[in-house]
Amino acid sequence: MVASLTLLDHPLAGDLLTRLRDRETGPAEYRALTRRLGLLLVVEATRDLAIEPRKVHTPLEPFEGTQVMKRIVAIPVLRAGLGLLEAVTELYPDAVVGYLGMERDEETHEPRDYYAKLPDLRGRRALVVDPMLATGGSGTAAVGYVKEADADDITFVCVVAAPEGLARLQADHPDVPVVAAALDRELNAKAYIVPGLGDFGDRLYGTTR
Repeated sequence: MVASLTLLDHPLAGDLLTRLRDRETGPAEYRALTRRLGLLLVVEATRDLAIEPRKVHTPLEPFEGTQVMKRIVAIPVLRAGLGLLEAVTELYPDAVVGYLGMERDEETHEPRDYYAKLPDLRGRRALVVDPMLATGGSGTAAVGYVKEADADDITFVCVVAAPEGLARLQADHPDVPVVAAALDRELNAKAYIVPGLGDFGDRLYGTTR
């Protein structure tokens, strides 16, 4: 089984992503755009959550609606993943949060982990959020950590994916669906996604030199 890839198909998502790609977009606007696009991504990533009936009383009469059965765990991959965290907690205020700290070796392009703090994941939907799925090294390592913590319901959420990174994540974790705003053309010689949008973390926090 190969994990599914879901791409956002909505005019607003395209508009937000285009503005994120624009090199003229500054950090303040970049953070706002990331949050808004993140809301769309999280809605899509949780579309299949199980529900159960819930009876309430409207001002006029009883009504049988629904409520979400499964709690959400948000797991941003530091540091860029923090840009998507607010979208999860805004939509699911009772979500619990774990953190995975990883950085890419600029020579080998492989991830180095430096921090991990995960809550109890059993019986919960784990959303691993990392804006860029480039080589797939950090993504597949992050999902591996989450699986080792006994998670059995994981979705990987990113803004932009490269075919190479998607292929690696699907090969290593064929049971984990991926939700993205775009699947870009390829990686360049420095393992950056093209056309891409640059270094997401640097643009998010204004640390671009």
